[in-house]
Amino acid sequence: MITFVIALVALVAGYFVYGRFIERLIGHDYSKPTPAVAHPDGVDYLPLPTWKVYMIQFLNIAGLGPIFGAIMGAKFGTASYLWIVFGTIFAGAVHDFTAAMVSLAHDGESLPEIIGRYLGKRTKGVFGVFTIVLMILVGAVFVSGPAELLAGMTPEWADALFWIVVIFLYYVAATMLPIDKIIGRFYPIFAIALIFMAAGILVGIFAYRPDLPEMWEGFGTKYESSPIFPMMFVSIACGAISGFHATQSPLMARCLKDSRMGRPVFYGAMVTEGIVALIWAAAATAFFGEHGIVDAATGKAYTGAGVATTLSREWLGAAGSILAILGIVAAPITSGDTALRSARLIVADSLHIEQKTIGKRLLISLPLFVLTFLVLVYSINDANGFNVIWRYFAWSNQALSVFTLWSLTVYLTISRKLYIVTLVPALWMTAVCTTYIFVAPECLHLLPEVGWFGPVVGCVAAVIGLALFMTWKRNAVKE
Repeated sequence: MITFVIALVALVAGYFVYGRFIERLIGHDYSKPTPAVAHPDGVDYLPLPTWKVYMIQFLNIAGLGPIFGAIMGAKFGTASYLWIVFGTIFAGAVHDFTAAMVSLAHDGESLPEIIGRYLGKRTKGVFGVFTIVLMILVGAVFVSGPAELLAGMTPEWADALFWIVVIFLYYVAATMLPIDKIIGRFYPIFAIALIFMAAGILVGIFAYRPDLPEMWEGFGTKYESSPIFPMMFVSIACGAISGFHATQSPLMARCLKDSRMGRPVFYGAMVTEGIVALIWAAAATAFFGEHGIVDAATGKAYTGAGVATTLSREWLGAAGSILAILGIVAAPITSGDTALRSARLIVADSLHIEQKTIGKRLLISLPLFVLTFLVLVYSINDANGFNVIWRYFAWSNQALSVFTLWSLTVYLTISRKLYIVTLVPALWMTAVCTTYIFVAPECLHLLPEVGWFGPVVGCVAAVIGLALFMTWKRNAVKE
């Protein structure tokens, strides 16, 4: 319990101390009007109340990540606490906040445009395609879970396929309509539900006082046979650092009325997500300590949904069950629709197609909807399709953070600011993503006897990245 409390306090302190430091380091020109104020278009560039932008940003970046990812990552013991705390404060929040402020400085540019500005046009092209693919994967993977849950709560005729179609039609509406019509109205409600659910679990932790592991008892992998590095750093993404967040920050930067609210909205939303992830990681360690990782009745391993719903029901009663269902149904859906909305804006920015008229929005969105639906059909028809898509999404998500962190490092270097704040996370995530390719089951999956090779290659990749950066920096200074 002591370790958990220290981690919780550290996250809160990180927002006020390190968050303020990063805010001063970036040194944004607050006299410049935000894109929403300078040229509102009534669709995407639309001023919204700051509290609402914060809630939407939190729900956009959260989804089920800080719940399911934290629950699965909790199998690694107290190491998950440390990654959530240090990842959130020094990597994830810096990543989200800086991406948002750079977007604000460049009139609300989408992430690939920012990447191209600082890493070159070639990188922009590759990265743009990569990002669109990731957005499509997000849109697909966050449909089937909620659809299956809803099918189990409704009459027989409303099966999973029925709910998939309903959710997909909602995607179409949320992607096409002005941001204040659906997203601006309903997201804050769902975000509050997600926060209340986490708050209830936090109360449960202090009320039931389960036997939580402590740092001095060892980091261990009591329940998980996979290596901590890199598996934990990919499993816990949204609660520490996630590349997907950098696609959402520009989305909400276009709705911010006052850029001075950048730290509360972007750094603050990430810290809030880190707190939610920490709470669920702690609750999951208590759950696994009591029940193990396999259901004694069925012999099957517990899923994130199983752990979340069981804990909510046992600790919070009927109200907890309702919140759990609401969170597990609404959270992934709200990540999926904003992913497709981001994809639309990324394509529009790249092709310079205005988005005020619905016909232009449909021109871009229709191919995205078709591709997403095809991926979704594959995941349904193939027995292992969903798992395959999810794993590739997980790696692609963290690889996206690598691109973002390197571009932000170049931005800070050009601006003659302390670039080490993004360089260190960039090097770390470069090593993580490279190592994952060699050790993950869906990739090369090296045997334990040669498992050391993956981390070695990961470290070499980070060193090469550092060498290339320092070479570029020397040449940039000379010019």
